[in-house]
Amino acid sequence: MSQVAEIQYYHHGRFRLAGGVLPDAITAYQTFGDPKNPCIVFPTYYTGKLDSQSYMVGEGKVLDPRKYYVVTIALFSNGESSSPSNTPAPFNGPYFPTVTYEDNVRAQYAVLTQKLGIKKVFCVIGFSMGAQLVNAFVKSNDGFAKPLQAYYWSVMYPDFLERYIAICGSARTSPHSQCALEGPKAALSASKDFQDGHYKSTPKYGIRAFARIFSAWAHSQAWFAKKGYLFGGMYASLDDFLREVWEGGLLEWDANDLLTLLNTWQMGDVSLIRDGGHFADCLGAIKARSLIMPCKKDLFFPPEDSQNDMQFLNNAKLVIIDSEWGHMVGTGLSAHDNEFIQAEVKKFLEEP
Repeated sequence: MSQVAEIQYYHHGRFRLAGGVLPDAITAYQTFGDPKNPCIVFPTYYTGKLDSQSYMVGEGKVLDPRKYYVVTIALFSNGESSSPSNTPAPFNGPYFPTVTYEDNVRAQYAVLTQKLGIKKVFCVIGFSMGAQLVNAFVKSNDGFAKPLQAYYWSVMYPDFLERYIAICGSARTSPHSQCALEGPKAALSASKDFQDGHYKSTPKYGIRAFARIFSAWAHSQAWFAKKGYLFGGMYASLDDFLREVWEGGLLEWDANDLLTLLNTWQMGDVSLIRDGGHFADCLGAIKARSLIMPCKKDLFFPPEDSQNDMQFLNNAKLVIIDSEWGHMVGTGLSAHDNEFIQAEVKKFLEEP
């Protein structure tokens, strides 16, 4: 059973981001359950809205509000928290500042501590960009002094977080993933209707091109080879799938929001928070217990990235999701894989 909760908005006032200052930054969030229960934080992912988190949150699901106090939080630039599309001039549209994972975690920490009165987070769980965000919470203990989702949480606030779960993410965005993201970004930025971000109406040519390029990375080659895109007859052809699911889905997004959020993803590297970029030292200092769940055929975050992270993490468990769904396995769309993921998450959460 899915839960319905009102979206709430926390006003930070003046808030410093990596690329400047917002006079009134806003973080959108939802809460489920009793605040007396252990708190679980569940940030959004790339192209994820707060309602996209419902596949894991609800009675009978792994994040059950009868057992946990679940806080879902929207990333900056997702269209719900402060974003190019909803911020007034002079920081609207293409003038919106650059945002990092550190900025997001710092804002989320403020919501949890200043608004909700949380003293300790039992677990942060994230998929994709949400998984990368988790690690920053565990490494720096100096509150708001540094602008520092699962990986990032673990690095920024080591005494605030007990454990974290990273699904289809890594501690830093690899050069290969950075390059993969350049394709859709370039297609949108160079489109005839994008107008350097000053468009007056939806740049449909650019977003449609962005969607088609991005879609090839979202699933594995094996998934495409087996015609997974037909979804058992729901779609008539590959083009039908691309048109309805990818173009149709992303046409609901603002183009500047897509690019600003993508830029945050590209810049991900938890070791830049401290240790001067020394990756091994950064991960080795993480205190929180962790569950790392890459997908075997993820093209953005292949399991080799997580296996490399595991060399330096202490008290971490690696569980590889054996699925042809690739990166999209973490969205809950594959019932079989979602059952596996939730079972592993449940087991980890219930460990003493």
